[in-house]
Amino acid sequence: MASANTSWSEENFSCPICLDVFSSPVSTPCGHNFCRTCINKFWDEQVQCKCPICNKMFDTRPDPQVNIFVSEMADLFRTAVRVKEQPCYEPGEVPCDVCTGTQLKAVKSCLVCLISYCHTHLEPHQRVAVLKKHRLVEPMDHLEDRMCKKHDRLLEFFCQTEQECVCQFCTETDHKSHPVVPLMEEYEVKTALLGEIEAEVQQMIQERKLKIKEIKDMVEFRKKDADGVIADGGQVFTALMRRVKKCRDDFNQTVKERLKTTEKQAEDLIKELEQEIEDLTNRSSEVKPLSHTKDHLHFLQAFRSLKDPPPTRDWTTVEVRPPSYAGTLMRSLDQLEETLNMEMKKLRDDAELKRVQQYEVDVTLDPDTAHPKLFLSEDGKQVHDGGVRKELPDNPKRFTWFTCAVLTRQSFSSGRFYFEVQVKDKTVWGLGVARESIDKTRWTRWTPETGYWTLDYNKDKLVFNDNPDVRLPLRARLQKVGVFVDYDEGLLSFYDVEARVHIYSATGCAFTEPLYPILYPGLCEGGTNSAPLIISHVNQTD
Repeated sequence: MASANTSWSEENFSCPICLDVFSSPVSTPCGHNFCRTCINKFWDEQVQCKCPICNKMFDTRPDPQVNIFVSEMADLFRTAVRVKEQPCYEPGEVPCDVCTGTQLKAVKSCLVCLISYCHTHLEPHQRVAVLKKHRLVEPMDHLEDRMCKKHDRLLEFFCQTEQECVCQFCTETDHKSHPVVPLMEEYEVKTALLGEIEAEVQQMIQERKLKIKEIKDMVEFRKKDADGVIADGGQVFTALMRRVKKCRDDFNQTVKERLKTTEKQAEDLIKELEQEIEDLTNRSSEVKPLSHTKDHLHFLQAFRSLKDPPPTRDWTTVEVRPPSYAGTLMRSLDQLEETLNMEMKKLRDDAELKRVQQYEVDVTLDPDTAHPKLFLSEDGKQVHDGGVRKELPDNPKRFTWFTCAVLTRQSFSSGRFYFEVQVKDKTVWGLGVARESIDKTRWTRWTPETGYWTLDYNKDKLVFNDNPDVRLPLRARLQKVGVFVDYDEGLLSFYDVEARVHIYSATGCAFTEPLYPILYPGLCEGGTNSAPLIISHVNQTD
């Protein structure tokens, strides 16, 4: 068998069951041919096996064998059909709608006939007088979609009011009062807009990738932080030998679980970011192909059908809140000997100070608020009593009465912030925060009720100004004080930075206005208190 009779129809090589060209044809004992899968499925559904064509009954289920001749003929027919149906036009070209069998490349499209023609089939339009009047244009596919359904005219314009393509008759009737522009003009506008959308999508993708890196870096930092906490705890618990092994294991487990919680939170955020990136990438995939099309009509119709961009979260304020290990050691060591209480407190305070120091803010003193007797450094970081009252212009922001204080330029209305002030060699000083509405024109006792939350030192006593005052133990060699505020929680804490211990905390504070850090350097007192108060840079390695 050298060749197949390709003039035969598909029916000659079709399975009587599936009606498609044979696939693995087999013959029944009665001589009829079927696809192996079709005949087996047919018999599976019968109580007694029979031929689907002649209904011949079989006592036992036959084992049909492959019909080699029919199989070869079906393969030859299938190949011949594929060769015959292969078009002669290249991808991207418009085929002739008249050609049967092999389709040739169209050279013109008729807007009257709504058909595209090759050179051969275009000949009547170049010869017949009536056809010569038809409007021929460069080849276009889907001609019926390019015509106005109402007026049967070419869609050549774009209505900016209705945001749809219209024909010349539409501009003179239904869209007469609407702004209408040629398709090319609107195409250029939409192309530029599409470029902006693509750029915005790419920027959002990059922002989310950067956010993922930021979260991963934060988690790595927290891992190191957790390792440090575990190591500190290990030093304490090891000293207690076998008696505290269980306590040490519990401590390590607690820290690891808190870290695990942070990692889980970070993992969830990363998954959400990656999902947004995937959504945005899909959005980019939808938009990008459209930006390359030159077909005005297809572009505008497809642009109109673009889906809204996927909803995304504003990630600028999203953060993974760091785990807090403050108090972990205290809870673990409460069951140990009383002699270890001081060591536990020191370790707790050190961890707490490290935590709050992460909220350091850069603040500078505001000369417009400084009492006339105060002198500020050029960088706004130092203040001291000069002993002389300067003549300064009136300013409603300035302390003008007894209180020789100064506020910072910066204020805070939410969140957490921390700053440190050097008080070395001072015999009198005060510092803390004050609300925006304090009265600076007359003497007022500093208390939370009057808008001040401050710590005062005066030679033989250290107090938190309240009603009544809270007397605190004197600290030897107090050189630097840290101030931490959690505005939303109403918390204010003071720390001895050099000794790395907690001094005092005020809780339940009614913070309802912007807060300003406040410094009171105290009077010079004949040179004994001439050292300045200095806003210092936080050094977490202290």
